Amino acid sequence: MITLSNVDELQASEAALGKIKNSYPELFNKLLHVVALTRALQFKYQFMGTLIMDENPNEYTPEFVMPSIIELYIEEVQKLKDDPNIQVLLQTFSQSKSIGYAKISMLVLGKSPESLLGASCIK
Repeated sequence: MITLSNVDELQASEAALGKIKNSYPELFNKLLHVVALTRALQFKYQFMGTLIMDENPNEYTPEFVMPSIIELYIEEVQKLKDDPNIQVLLQTFSQSKSIGYAKISMLVLGKSPESLLGASCIK
């Protein structure tokens, strides 16, 4: 998914994620775990985002990965979704949707908003 973002959107998303990190550290750590796992497995961040937001992930589901690995990944995402404060994260993802799940993930990993400016095609 190609997204264009401006610095204000990225900074707003960074601030929202910072509030989650400070107010709901356990939720943020679960999110960080899922983002890091997504990166380690080389899955698309769009796949992760669609799973978190209960959207249709079919277009982004990895094709050449054993089903057991995908099931394991989905179980890890479900642990995040089972957090009692998940609504806070869902609201942040919904408000930040225009910048894309990949850039949200990069912000979670600590990238600066300025480093994510412009068009991107991070999967």
